[in-house]
Amino acid sequence: MDLMFTHIKESLHEFGTDFDVFTHEDSMHTSGRVQEAIAQLRKTGNIYEKDGASWLRSSNFGDDKDRVVIKSDGNPAYIAGDIAYYLDKRERGFDLCIYMLGADHHGYIARLKAVAAALGYDADSVEVLIGQMVNLVRDGQPVRMSKRAGTVITLDDLVDAIGVDAARYALIRSSVDTSIDIDLELWASASSENPVYYVQYAHARLCALARNAADLGLQHSTEHLELLTHEKEGALIRGLGEFGRILQNAAALREPHRVARYLEDIAGDYHRFYDSCRVLPQGDETPGDLHAARLALCLATRQVIANGLDILGVSAPERM
Repeated sequence: MDLMFTHIKESLHEFGTDFDVFTHEDSMHTSGRVQEAIAQLRKTGNIYEKDGASWLRSSNFGDDKDRVVIKSDGNPAYIAGDIAYYLDKRERGFDLCIYMLGADHHGYIARLKAVAAALGYDADSVEVLIGQMVNLVRDGQPVRMSKRAGTVITLDDLVDAIGVDAARYALIRSSVDTSIDIDLELWASASSENPVYYVQYAHARLCALARNAADLGLQHSTEHLELLTHEKEGALIRGLGEFGRILQNAAALREPHRVARYLEDIAGDYHRFYDSCRVLPQGDETPGDLHAARLALCLATRQVIANGLDILGVSAPERM
């Protein structure tokens, strides 16, 4: 068990995900936390005895029925650990408890909220996100998972196949409640059809532009932004102005995929702008105010893309 857990933590670290605290379910029982939580529920009058078992009056708090907490054989039911874990988090100072559960756990939403309410807390202090299945596709065919055939897919396998950046981006660009099909060939490709490549390439292209501008002695300037009147310039400017709102909504709604989709839109706006609006002077052309203003717009775009990728835990390469 220790070796397995060590490997899990190492895999997550290499994936760019580190947890401050790991809590083992059995620690809720061995530490006495389960007994403490049930004792607290007894004080509130929300535990009763029936058929030799101890029941939580969860139906009083929005659950579809009451739940057995201590079974008739004296052993704690599964929910007992959930009760103790919720109370443990509250007593560690957290006023919002967000749970990420699997696709077959919809029934736990009302159950966990009832636990919070029964303990005297606001039911809305529990927030439950329900994840969906991730399907891998290779050569147009689904990669079948079978323990017997040895084709169980691990996070390590996904990273080995497409890399950390692509794996993180592929998993985060869809809503948590949506099933994901990851095409291994697509996500490993250096193609504009690959969403993470498309965004990273825009950043690398902007970095190359900045280097070329420096070689030409062109300095960016925001003194004459009124010169940016082209429709593609306007589209890019308006898109950049949405970044703050996108971040606020992504955080409030627990929907980080909004950031990924936004970055793809900005990358598209930039590529269309670049194809229509010349940024650098050519030949013997003297750098002017329009060049300086367009360079400032490009640098702002580069910063927004870099910030967005950093929030998603994805690298922003300067060369590709």
